[in-house]
Amino acid sequence: MENVKDPSFYRNPVILQSEDLTNYILETAVYPREPESLKELRKATKSHPWGFIATLPEAGSLITILLKLLNPKKTIEVGVFTGYSLLLTALSIPHDAKITAIDIDRKAYEIGLPVIRKAGMEHKIDFIESPALPILDKLLEDPSNEGSFDYAYVDADKDNYVNYHERLIKLVKVGGLLIYDNTLWGGRVAWAEEKVPPHAKVGRTAAIEFNKTIRDDSRADFSLNSVGDGLTICRRIV
Repeated sequence: MENVKDPSFYRNPVILQSEDLTNYILETAVYPREPESLKELRKATKSHPWGFIATLPEAGSLITILLKLLNPKKTIEVGVFTGYSLLLTALSIPHDAKITAIDIDRKAYEIGLPVIRKAGMEHKIDFIESPALPILDKLLEDPSNEGSFDYAYVDADKDNYVNYHERLIKLVKVGGLLIYDNTLWGGRVAWAEEKVPPHAKVGRTAAIEFNKTIRDDSRADFSLNSVGDGLTICRRIV
């Protein structure tokens, strides 16, 4: 990513196809109730050239409600970036709950780390700088980890979403939640192939494959939502 001259070229269009409506939702329902620490982290993230890839705050407000309903004690996050979704989770779970957070780039995480510390949430986080698949595989080597997590959140490399799901569905308990971000890929999942710009084709193909995989997975209930850049919410049932 560091070699890309203009990262904003990769920004996905808004799902709602209306900047005015998106701004109305943000100004009316999201920003007024966004915790100050999340506002601070969101603003800090804007300094990063790829800041637009962070979890969108409108998606975060829905995730917050789900977390408070679930009240998870043991969670896992694949893809951290600067830590907006990570801090959101930490703020929404019990004081003694823990988050296993996996990302290949600690440098990006350190942008948000001072805000996380200021909010008093660092004690909940075990940050692991690594590709996620080897860590997930290592967790599964210990049978006691199967079904031990209450919640999983994924906002990482889209072409591995199916691989992440196959591992996380085993790690999350029956009744637990798995949430995947960017599953509508700026609405491009519904575009004709010839209209998709070259830089977006790999992500679009991955999102379509993932959505079909989740649809056909009898181990989980799921809902595909046009919140943020597309949010897939799964509940393990077997």
